[in-house]
Amino acid sequence: MTLHIETHGSGPIPLVMLHGWAMHGGIFAPLVEALSDHCTMHVVDLPGHGFSRDCGLSLQPAECARAIADATPPAIWLGWSLGGLIALQAALDFPDEVRGLAMLCATPRFVSDSDWPQGRDPALVHRLASDLETDYHATIERFLALEVMGSPDPRAELRKLRAEVFARGEPDLRVLQEGIRVLDETDLRADLPRLQAGRSWWSAGRLDRLVHPSAMEWSAQASAGEYHLIAHAGHAPFLSHAQAVAQALLPWLEAHA
Repeated sequence: MTLHIETHGSGPIPLVMLHGWAMHGGIFAPLVEALSDHCTMHVVDLPGHGFSRDCGLSLQPAECARAIADATPPAIWLGWSLGGLIALQAALDFPDEVRGLAMLCATPRFVSDSDWPQGRDPALVHRLASDLETDYHATIERFLALEVMGSPDPRAELRKLRAEVFARGEPDLRVLQEGIRVLDETDLRADLPRLQAGRSWWSAGRLDRLVHPSAMEWSAQASAGEYHLIAHAGHAPFLSHAQAVAQALLPWLEAHA
């Protein structure tokens, strides 16, 4: 089975969109609507997720990025959370096909280290990995709760995520475990200077408690990219502040399409 990729919008700007861990491309619906007059969007269900549950591809960033690049036209790539790591790898590996990189609440390294205090505690990631073995649904529920921490309306946002997470079927356990390893092991910080100056856009939610805004600001500086802060948003600003995200993103898209 191949990757499931939906095409939306009729605008002149080609845009590939990659979702986060345990979700699917349908989660982007509010942002897709906001961009539909400006962009033609290729919205991907990552391997093991949504309608790509049985495609059998790896979620490892290099392999996954290659498969998506083969299945989509040259475009700007937008990645949210885990999807950002794959989009960033694609921008590094295939600069002729990835014409620009938009990172939405996503950084080159998810977990913290002695020289990366902006990351999340590795113990959180390790616990998610072990809990998946014993309580699949409760582990996803806990991760959704982490995603809405800091949101101005966490209950409403959590309801939206709960409604969406299994809307296209349950993610494959094997790929969820692989995604946890990607979050734990991937570190692309040293590669950021390889991105062409001005060709990356980094947007953080000021209230995000999963990917700290300071990590995104640092990444934008390291890549000579553009940084935006969505003032009242958490980790999923395209749900709570889709118009604000679109307004921040569109001038950059139009300048770099």
